[in-house]
Amino acid sequence: MRVKIYHNPRCGKSRDTLKLLEAQGVTPDIVEYLKSPPTAAELQDILTKLNIKPRELMRTKEPEYKDNGLDDKSLSDADLIEAMIRIPKLIERPIVLKDGKAAIGRPPENVLAIL
Repeated sequence: MRVKIYHNPRCGKSRDTLKLLEAQGVTPDIVEYLKSPPTAAELQDILTKLNIKPRELMRTKEPEYKDNGLDDKSLSDADLIEAMIRIPKLIERPIVLKDGKAAIGRPPENVLAIL
């Protein structure tokens, strides 16, 4: 299976993770998720592979998180997934997928575990 990275070229950690992958001889499929957000099914798949809940994949310190009332603990997982699709800036980055596994590149070395 190919390696896929959900990437934001303006993010230093995302750029560092991409460089790390390339240094390992990996040429990943790059998805600029701000331009092409994942679908609900793709996000659910990523969450399952990471074994985390939607809120754990969200950038809770972004102003859009609080401005959109996403700090409301009564929101469902589906509500949070929909918010990440609507406001992809809220998705933690970078996310690397390979062979049914996923890792968040914070720090970038985290992705080495799935290569």
